[in-house]
Amino acid sequence: MTAFATLEDVLELSGKAYTAAEQERISALLPLLSDALRVEAYKVGKSIDEMIAEDETGVYASVVKLVIVDAVNRVMRQTLNGEPMSQESQSAGGFSWSGTYAIPGGGMANALMRNDLKRLGLRRQTISGIDFAIGWDE
Repeated sequence: MTAFATLEDVLELSGKAYTAAEQERISALLPLLSDALRVEAYKVGKSIDEMIAEDETGVYASVVKLVIVDAVNRVMRQTLNGEPMSQESQSAGGFSWSGTYAIPGGGMANALMRNDLKRLGLRRQTISGIDFAIGWDE
């Protein structure tokens, strides 16, 4: 199956100059992340490819492309030497340190975030309730 975004899309939309080695890595990531997105859709009984084909406006395909480009950029922000931090705090006298990982758990496993899936209509907040008045005859 084809990837939802191309190397050119990533280079154009990310606004970052990637090296040749990084571009090779991006080319390898694109089909993998696209397939990971297909699996996430399959889990909720949907097909991204069908949803793109059925969208007459072409807008959904653009949003899918944007999600893949965002996911690629999240993976590429990671250093291969350690876990990337989105924020870090240090102190001197009390020997304190804290930090938040950019992608918790690292790797591609968490490259597709919940907000990405929400944007594509693959996650929805549901509310369920119980009608306690059932069976009461008053």
